[in-house]
Amino acid sequence: MTDQKAILPKIDRAPQTLRDIVQARMREAIIDGRFAPGDRLVERPLCEQLGVSRTVVRETIRFLEAEGLVEILPNKGPIVASLTWEQAKQIYDIRLQLEGSAAAACTAKQSREFGAKLSKAVKAVHARKNDAEWSDFLKATTHFYELIFMEAGHEIAWNIVQRLNGRISRLRALTVAAKDRERSGMSHLMAIHDSILSGSADAARAAVEAHISEAALIAERSLNVGEARDA
Repeated sequence: MTDQKAILPKIDRAPQTLRDIVQARMREAIIDGRFAPGDRLVERPLCEQLGVSRTVVRETIRFLEAEGLVEILPNKGPIVASLTWEQAKQIYDIRLQLEGSAAAACTAKQSREFGAKLSKAVKAVHARKNDAEWSDFLKATTHFYELIFMEAGHEIAWNIVQRLNGRISRLRALTVAAKDRERSGMSHLMAIHDSILSGSADAARAAVEAHISEAALIAERSLNVGEARDA
């Protein structure tokens, strides 16, 4: 066998493991509200519904706890974590800094091929915005931002965002469905897309700030109403 014949094609994307699939399903159930804040996550019925072992369910719960979607209470076990406005505000403040900086840096560092990639990504978000399920829409939106961070060379900042991604997705699902938006989330993404490709760092940062500021206002109203109702 020659060296050439021994070369195998690179695997671009590893297949999903059973644990990955279970994590995705439980994450989506929390994000779209099928599991409400405070709901107990009992192993036995989860195993029966998903058709998996307790080991897989326990690993998934620990993973979702690390994402901030689940919390473990003494003498009660795992429950779906609540998300307060104070917590959400911190997340939006972090996004404002990291996404604004990445978008601004991206305008100067973008390659010739980047414009086509970003345009394809924003079209993918648009194609999924009316899906009945959240998963593909949220994946497409996450990919749009990942492209910006990677092109900007802000890999460490993206790692920070990824650690918050479960709660970011939860907030995104909350605000996208709001009826009282001044502008649609899609129009905000297009503004970010257009400003980056125009090469204006100031415009890119401003577009990100406009998007996050409006989302934060919607989340504040919604979360404060929920907290008042539960008080």
